[in-house]
Amino acid sequence: MRFHKCLAIAVVWLDLHSGIAQSFPVARVSKQPTAESEFSNLRRKAETGDIAAQYMLGNVYVNGSSVPRNYRAAARWYSAAAAQASASAQFMLGYLFEHGLGVSQDYAEAAQYYRAAAVQGHVIAANNLAGLYQHGRGVRKDVDQAVEWYRASSEHGDSIAQCNLASMYLLGRDVPRNYNEAARWLRAAAEQGFAVAENNLAFMYYTGLGVPRDYDQAAEWTRRAAEQGYVIAKTDLGYLYEQGKGVPLDYVSAYMWYSLGAVGGDSRASRQLKDLSKLMSRKQIADAKNRASSGAQQWGKITDFPGVEMSGTSFIPSH
Repeated sequence: MRFHKCLAIAVVWLDLHSGIAQSFPVARVSKQPTAESEFSNLRRKAETGDIAAQYMLGNVYVNGSSVPRNYRAAARWYSAAAAQASASAQFMLGYLFEHGLGVSQDYAEAAQYYRAAAVQGHVIAANNLAGLYQHGRGVRKDVDQAVEWYRASSEHGDSIAQCNLASMYLLGRDVPRNYNEAARWLRAAAEQGFAVAENNLAFMYYTGLGVPRDYDQAAEWTRRAAEQGYVIAKTDLGYLYEQGKGVPLDYVSAYMWYSLGAVGGDSRASRQLKDLSKLMSRKQIADAKNRASSGAQQWGKITDFPGVEMSGTSFIPSH
């Protein structure tokens, strides 16, 4: 089961983005009851105090697979398991309190349960607790605690926490700006295939922040993110083709990637398409549109990172 409270900073060459990405909870267990008899058996075990059954029953109600989704019932069973020190149940209960699902929204309760899970080594709970400390929700704002918990989660391999920690160092948000640390943690997350981190690491190679400037590396990491469906990276890859940096100068390829970015809702891509089309022949545009149509079959998927907002400065001259 993985869902995160994620501060994911997305930095690209056309714009500077920042925001909070919050994924929706989907509790994962090895086996879900598929028949009424299985569900009844699970419930009977939970009522006898079986901690694993209590946690699994909470998952069943969160998922809404074999029974209607019922967050209130989920909270009840997670509470029972949490009282028996189930770190996973404590984490789930913290998430429900943070988002007001089945319970009244209460950041202080969320922090309490996240901490209980985090001290037992639950890495996602540590990441979410760090976010509460960073923003002062349910606890006094404490940057040192935020960094401590982000780092604890990061060192155990959580890619979201790694990206969060990197974003603090990259922007100098509440901590001294440190590009070397930002690059270190972005690389750790990128090497796990987290698309936001891949694109951010590309930005650092493009600008030479924290790493030697390397357009080839910038293009490689941008392509990885784009091919995963990260819309911002699709636009950025188009920009690299338009500029001929790290890839051959290729207006047709640039137009194709801008088209895919525009379809994904990136307004920067639409602006770039308008300007680039003035430099292209009708045949080039026709070829690019054909390639975009074919490319949509392979790279047209859109990976959602909720709450990642586009704002800030642009690396393209103002029109």
